Amino acid sequence: MHDILVRLSSYAWWEVAIELILIWIVVYALVRFVEGTRAAGVLKGLLLVMVIGTLTVRLISAGDSFQRLAYLFDRMLALFAVGMVVVFAPELRRAFSRLGEAQLFRNAAVVGLGDVVGDIADACVYLARQRFGAIIVLERRIGLRGLIQGGTTLDAEVSTRLLQTIFFPGSALHDLAVIIRGRRVVAAGVQLPLADPAEMPDPTLGSRHRAAVGLTKESDALVLVVSEETGLIRIAERGRLSRAYGEEELADEIRRRLGVQAPTEAEEEGV
Repeated sequence: MHDILVRLSSYAWWEVAIELILIWIVVYALVRFVEGTRAAGVLKGLLLVMVIGTLTVRLISAGDSFQRLAYLFDRMLALFAVGMVVVFAPELRRAFSRLGEAQLFRNAAVVGLGDVVGDIADACVYLARQRFGAIIVLERRIGLRGLIQGGTTLDAEVSTRLLQTIFFPGSALHDLAVIIRGRRVVAAGVQLPLADPAEMPDPTLGSRHRAAVGLTKESDALVLVVSEETGLIRIAERGRLSRAYGEEELADEIRRRLGVQAPTEAEEEGV
């Protein structure tokens, strides 16, 4: 401890302050990123083992004692690093995919979505009143081409009637998801990755809600879910499922999350 204090006293105080702030920011960002996931418990356990192990080994191997034990512990730290990469593979994949979101300008797909929010919201309201289940994916900056290839390509203009028809019971595509890119419905009957039941806020929620949470954990898409059992409309984003939204507030909430403005009266009339 004396050597550490002597070494710290030789550093410029402002350099130490900047380093501590940067370290705190990195740790805070890491904790927020894994918060609410299974990886959070694993990370806490690994950090606890590493801290306790390091303190114990350094104390008993002071001087020339237990050098072989210290050698083995140092090698185990390398194995811990490899193990963390394996354990946190989904989180790392999600982090790298989100790097693509750091764009200076919104892409055309996001801007185009703002023009069809009203049609999408009206379709969701109709489906909710009729208790027709639906899951609508609004693609943003991270592309969903891999999922689209597994569905049925449509490439049709977004409209309320089209969405109502797709999710009408008995339709061959009504059980799976629709993906919208800009003003176009690019595919229907798309199978989405499911979140684990433990990651759901309510264990009674079905496969549509699990699919919405699962996809938004892997991408920046915005997913609208209409419950077939309750008729409630929820929004999934960033791996989190929102509360149920009413008919009057749904369109405004979608626009808020997309970061687009509501059309003016002149724009709605085509002036």
